[in-house]
Amino acid sequence: MVPRAGVIVDIRPRDLPLALIGTAGCALALWADAPAEIAVPVALLIALDFRVRRRRRRT
Repeated sequence: MVPRAGVIVDIRPRDLPLALIGTAGCALALWADAPAEIAVPVALLIALDFRVRRRRRRT
């Protein structure tokens, strides 16, 4: 998926320690009996901070 012109997508790690987030994600996947196809994208959404901004053109 490619963003449109004028849309800025920032992806950066959250402020929490990555080991803590990984351990919590693994524990949640084991507790909920979730398959890896679901647990991995959810863990990435928790571990990374996604920001979508729109740049305006100056006329």
